[in-house]
Amino acid sequence: MKILNFKFSVFSSKGFTLVELLIVISIIGVLSALLMANFIGVRQRARDSQRKSDLRQIQSAMELYKSDSSSSTYPSAVPNATCSNSRVLIADTSNCNSTVYMKRVPLDPMGTSYYYSYSASTDTYILASCLENPSDRGSDVFSDTTTPKSTDIDPNIKTNLVCTSSTYYILQNP
Repeated sequence: MKILNFKFSVFSSKGFTLVELLIVISIIGVLSALLMANFIGVRQRARDSQRKSDLRQIQSAMELYKSDSSSSTYPSAVPNATCSNSRVLIADTSNCNSTVYMKRVPLDPMGTSYYYSYSASTDTYILASCLENPSDRGSDVFSDTTTPKSTDIDPNIKTNLVCTSSTYYILQNP
């Protein structure tokens, strides 16, 4: 049988030095900062994707509205009524039981309304939203200016849309 002798010392060689701990903590901090910056970009792109989807849904409801309208015009406001505490798009604004084209007109993911503007004859319109991700590209995405240029939209439509991000998404009637 072998007897083991244990020595207890205040200056044991087992463990980490302060310098080693500081290096590890700084590496973890740098990695977490890089991951957090990427995570913020992912959230911005997700909100932008939601904005585009919402505007396409509103556009579909407006096309249904126009096809049912006797004057073949678009609504003068979106939403055009509030029924049962819900922002809706309906055929007859004085009658909440009329044809419902959209039960709940969505808000922007940040809680604001989407931008809607139309021509004086209400036969053309734009739906727009400011995007957060400046690198977003597509045929309906415009950038490099805080307001839409006259070449971006129908010149008959007046707009006061201002995007601080200088990137915006616009849908026009087909």
